[in-house]
Amino acid sequence: MGDMCVHMFDTVRWMLHLGWPKRISSEGGIFVQKEGKSNIADTQSAVFEYDELNCVWQHRTWGTPADPITPGRLRCMVTRARCAQVRCDTIFTPVGEGGTKIHKDVVYEKEKYPEDLTEDHIELNAAPATRLHMLNFLTAIEKSGRPVADIEEGHISTASCILANLAMKTGRPVVYDPKTRQIIGDPEANGRLQRVYRQPWAHPDPTTV
Repeated sequence: MGDMCVHMFDTVRWMLHLGWPKRISSEGGIFVQKEGKSNIADTQSAVFEYDELNCVWQHRTWGTPADPITPGRLRCMVTRARCAQVRCDTIFTPVGEGGTKIHKDVVYEKEKYPEDLTEDHIELNAAPATRLHMLNFLTAIEKSGRPVADIEEGHISTASCILANLAMKTGRPVVYDPKTRQIIGDPEANGRLQRVYRQPWAHPDPTTV
């Protein structure tokens, strides 16, 4: 949830201009790898509800993918087509007869930036986007504006995944009010929104930071 879901969910939110989910539910747990040291669910589903659609996340660390052709992708399902996207390519598949499937690879810039080929530990598929994000960030600083990948958007995606984990642990859906920074009508869940810090550290207070 906190590893790949936040990336995929953030992409979907960006593509569809989605804000905070109206309700989040999740279920799962450690069902297979019970002897391991990890405390992360090896099986989990989550639903992020909006007025006109639901975003559904599913993961498991065992077995074979439900769709071996497009594993580990985000999928947008609409009335007449479906789109499957991952960091390296995109597949657009029309539904019904007469349509043509479209496959697009990620845009590499190895010829334009040959230094990409010699940089240690670089992700070639992400290099073009990383450059554009850096340029956009510098432009935002220069013009006192917000970058495309604004910190508020990252906060919404990250907090939504944390709330999904919280919903899984409590066993019930959560409705979060970003204005009050509270889960509505669930004192127990609210008590899990922050941990007790070791002294002399204190949890940051948004009103004083």
